[in-house]
Amino acid sequence: MEEIKEIKNEHGLRNSMAVIRDSFKTVAVEFQLTQDNCPTHPSFMTLDRLLELEKKARFFGLFLNNMQIGFVAIEKADDSLYYMEQLAVLPEYRHTGYGEKLVEFVLDYVKSNKGEKVSLGMIDESAVLKNWYQQLGFKETGTRNFEHLPFTVCFMEKSLLPTSQ
Repeated sequence: MEEIKEIKNEHGLRNSMAVIRDSFKTVAVEFQLTQDNCPTHPSFMTLDRLLELEKKARFFGLFLNNMQIGFVAIEKADDSLYYMEQLAVLPEYRHTGYGEKLVEFVLDYVKSNKGEKVSLGMIDESAVLKNWYQQLGFKETGTRNFEHLPFTVCFMEKSLLPTSQ
């Protein structure tokens, strides 16, 4: 049985940190990211960094038979805009709809809190992931190079407002 639960204690944070690190390890390998060239990449997540993020975001874990296999953080930027961060599904559970369930959870959460838009940042060169987000209704809003990152960041967002016909 699967369920999405809020992560609120240190045990949950430690499990979430492991899920994030293990999930993003494949990305680090694919894009040759290391602690030296990209120390803030989620594949190198620390408990301290997760605790910092927890000050401004709410954390949710995806559990399958009481084992955490996914994670997502939701941060309120302002009354209308929310950020979806650290979306992670363990590699052995990918391509089974779990990532989409987490995204749908975020969209429902934001709608229920009267938000109008969900935004995310991702590695621009990750064509497969970008295409996946586009299939879920996200639109690219721009790209940016950051001096401290060895890749281009693609920003995407999805409007939750009803579209006029």
